[in-house]
Amino acid sequence: MGHGLNLQGSCHHVIWFGITWNLEHYDQAIARVYRQGQKNHVMVYHIIAKDTKDEDVAAVLTQKDKTQQDLLKALSG
Repeated sequence: MGHGLNLQGSCHHVIWFGITWNLEHYDQAIARVYRQGQKNHVMVYHIIAKDTKDEDVAAVLTQKDKTQQDLLKALSG
């Protein structure tokens, strides 16, 4: 669902059950809902079971996003 779908008119909730390791796919999937024309506040939910790989994946995605934001800030500043 990361590419080619425009979902802003039909939904405003994203629920992740089994998160991808790929930050681009993760961001793109959410961007399909949160984009121009969206009239509602977008809510993103993560279903993560304790003591599973999903906890590791969520932590890795958070670190990847932080690294990406730090790089963009360094390039713009």
